[in-house]
Amino acid sequence: MSRKDRMSGNEAVAYAIRQVNPDVMPAFPITPSTEIPQLVSTYIANGEMDTEFIPVESEHSSMSAAVGAEAAGARSMTATSSCGLALMWEELLVAASNRLPVVLTLVNRTLSGPININCDHSDSMGARDTGWIQIYAENNQEAYDNFIQAFPIAEDERVHLPVMVCQDGFITSHAVQNILLEEDSDVKEFVGEYHPEEYLLNPGRPIAVGPYAVSNYSMEAKYNQEAAMIRSKEVIKEVAAKFREKFGRGFDLFEEYRCEDADYIMLIMGSASGCAKQAADELRQQGVKAGVLKLRVFRPFPAEEIASALSKCKAVAVMDRCESYNGHGGPLSCEVPAALFMNGINTKVINYVYGLAGRDFTVSNAAEVFGELKDAAGGGQNIRQCRYVGLRTREGQ
Repeated sequence: MSRKDRMSGNEAVAYAIRQVNPDVMPAFPITPSTEIPQLVSTYIANGEMDTEFIPVESEHSSMSAAVGAEAAGARSMTATSSCGLALMWEELLVAASNRLPVVLTLVNRTLSGPININCDHSDSMGARDTGWIQIYAENNQEAYDNFIQAFPIAEDERVHLPVMVCQDGFITSHAVQNILLEEDSDVKEFVGEYHPEEYLLNPGRPIAVGPYAVSNYSMEAKYNQEAAMIRSKEVIKEVAAKFREKFGRGFDLFEEYRCEDADYIMLIMGSASGCAKQAADELRQQGVKAGVLKLRVFRPFPAEEIASALSKCKAVAVMDRCESYNGHGGPLSCEVPAALFMNGINTKVINYVYGLAGRDFTVSNAAEVFGELKDAAGGGQNIRQCRYVGLRTREGQ
């Protein structure tokens, strides 16, 4: 039975961690994710969970400890943000290549420089090719729900890959929202017990973890990671369906909001999706068929599903909350057009960059983007690609 409460996104994730009660959690504090290990350590001190909390000297050490604990057979997780994730880079690749189902809760924050502590997706998008599954939340409820689903996804025998559960720094991590919390027993039943088939502390079946791989074997290991990432798409769908059946909410790879007959669709991730939905609602009242495709899962990238969802609209705005410095946008602005092209879809695409380092993205900003989509689809205006939404100076200076 769901219980109504009010929590920040950090509080919601910490509450989910308490309910899952992982075996080991190494962590090092960094804004804006500091509250998560702080709250978890308080739960442990109060006797509400028996997770082994390991205070470490850096984020590199926290992921190293998580890798070691997971390899030893313990359900393990950690939390970080921004530069902390960057300091983990080496170990992110180690966790994925060793096929260790570690869960990382990431509170998105821009990577320096210039120095800034506010939200964009440059940290997680920088790690997009490390072999981790990536799941994004629009609000506190989804941050809570996504974390509960992360372990069944990661630990599935068809997957065995680490999962990064992302939420927007300060916007969701510190904002208090209404939320539905589930009973501890129901969450524990949903997540289940972790019984790895192979682990280091099994004296009857010795194994090696992380050995040097010569050229004759390394390429095959990379292929197996990719094959597992592809398989994880179906597992994510299955876990989402079970979650909906048990708790009555959620979706799998993405949410289609008023897209069934939309002429103009905005593809976006994270907390700004709410502004996009509000703009779509207001434009619908004016007779404009606007819709929003909110991407939940970025890795594995749902190329075929996105292409199908965008196949009937006249134009789509692809919204990146980070920059790739390639001249035409961020990671989504590369992958979405490629998905459409590879699947034979000729929908008009305009790439945008928004919300860098916490820059506001408002309902009026979203409405302006929809207006430009309408003009571009009608041939009345030639919209330049890679536009910065809300830029205070002229682009190009």
